[in-house]
Amino acid sequence: MDVAELLGRAAAMVPADVVNEAGVTVLDVREYLDHDEWEVALDLLADLDTGWRPPTAWWDLLIDSAELMWLSDAAAWCRWGRWESIHGIIRAELRLLSPTEGGRRTPIPGKGILRPLWDLGRRTAAGDRDLLVARVWVESAPALPPGATGSVRLGPLSPALWRHLQPGMTITMHEGQPQVGTATIIEASNAR
Repeated sequence: MDVAELLGRAAAMVPADVVNEAGVTVLDVREYLDHDEWEVALDLLADLDTGWRPPTAWWDLLIDSAELMWLSDAAAWCRWGRWESIHGIIRAELRLLSPTEGGRRTPIPGKGILRPLWDLGRRTAAGDRDLLVARVWVESAPALPPGATGSVRLGPLSPALWRHLQPGMTITMHEGQPQVGTATIIEASNAR
């Protein structure tokens, strides 16, 4: 399959009433496809993941399209979206401590590369903190600098252990023993 066909199949899967925050619909996507603007069409499709529950097959079409166009960042985002379709979404407002507060000295890269430890309040049988691993995807920025606050998505290594999270709950980010950030949950949904 070529890129146009992959994107056309993905567009056909989006319900007609789905609208993203910018007012874009699948009709806009089809217009770009009609003019062979594949990269724009892919970006718009990948942003039409709210308001409906895209199946993993939809994300697979977007991933294949991005890879055929050598768009590694777009492919990475679509892989993240596919993962969320299977395991659910966890979004949080993360405040990183500054280096003077004992926090990181370098920014968190935005593409889900960093896998810090998180304290969700769990304890081991011995009463010690039971820290869990989750990848971090920084929303709307290439990175989150030390001392800054920003919206992030979390991709837990053990999603079932995170299902109790609710908006408003606070969890802490760790790299080793010291706390390096605090995250307030703004969205938590189980698998779609």
